[in-house]
Amino acid sequence: MNKEQLEIGKKYQIHGYKHDSKIHRSWDEAVLLEIHDDYLIFGNDKTKVTESDGRTWHTKEPAVLYFFYHDWYNIIGQYKKDGIYYYCNIASPFIIEEDTIKYIDYDLDLRVFPDGSFKVLDRGEYKYHKNLMKYSNTIDTILKKELTNLINLVRRKELAFEQGTVEHYYEKYQELKKE
Repeated sequence: MNKEQLEIGKKYQIHGYKHDSKIHRSWDEAVLLEIHDDYLIFGNDKTKVTESDGRTWHTKEPAVLYFFYHDWYNIIGQYKKDGIYYYCNIASPFIIEEDTIKYIDYDLDLRVFPDGSFKVLDRGEYKYHKNLMKYSNTIDTILKKELTNLINLVRRKELAFEQGTVEHYYEKYQELKKE
């Protein structure tokens, strides 16, 4: 799907896969909020999530999601009562097929807290899957470089991490949901 076919306000699904092409997790809804040259911004709230084993649950809070065409991560700004938290997945650039956003999740995650501090998560899971699924040295190098790039975005408070950004897009999401 090319950018010209995308529609602001349209609902898309999200499918996160693992390197072995097996679906890992899916989200029922992401509403397209804005189109940029290098990334798309979506919003959702209390959306249904389905795990690879069939279990389902619903997200607890509104979220603003950034998916990138060329960067190996995606960013989820979570709008919580005590501030904005971010859950960032080290993942392949996304594609959209049949109204579904698709990417490969590479285990490593970055959790960013409202005060700007952060923590890298799931290093053990990454190491396990790297060996199990035989990530190439090229993939390993790209993922580690992209984690550094993501951390630098956090430190510089750029893009999704700029103060007021998630709130702005959440308001836009609420307006689109009313229509």
